[in-house]
Amino acid sequence: MSVALSVAAPAEIDPRRHFRNVLGHLPTGVAVVTANGPDGPVGMAVNSITSVSLDPPLISVCVARTSSTWPRIRSAGRFCISILADHHEQTSRRFAGPDRDRFTGVPLREQAGGPVLEDAVAWLDCDVYAEFGAGDHTIVVARVLDLGSVDDGRALVFFRGSYGRFAPHDQV
Repeated sequence: MSVALSVAAPAEIDPRRHFRNVLGHLPTGVAVVTANGPDGPVGMAVNSITSVSLDPPLISVCVARTSSTWPRIRSAGRFCISILADHHEQTSRRFAGPDRDRFTGVPLREQAGGPVLEDAVAWLDCDVYAEFGAGDHTIVVARVLDLGSVDDGRALVFFRGSYGRFAPHDQV
């Protein structure tokens, strides 16, 4: 059985306003990606992490092609992702801001892939599996080598341009 598809010309979409605004209605988690670079720890905030595969365990992270931080993390070969807790809004802003000493005053512990935020709700220790160019971003597929979580933490969430937190219905 074949299905005929009609292909319409794509609508002109304003990426900075309309596209970003509409996709902002999808709540996302917030995380920090870190590694140990040759000059010390390096890290950046991300909100585009998703599970890709259970076997092997793979996740993806999308990073801007203009990022000056991602090449330094990639060159380390291995990195960690800290999934931020609801009290980490300022930490997220710090790691999303201009490249400077983002780690000052942030409680950390070391994993093989790099520093992990001490009070993150979860963490993943990864290495780069593949990278794919996609518009103005790079999709990084990473193999998860180790991971952990806490049972009582609440995740930081980004929704329609603002930070918030997620609490299951039975915990509200």
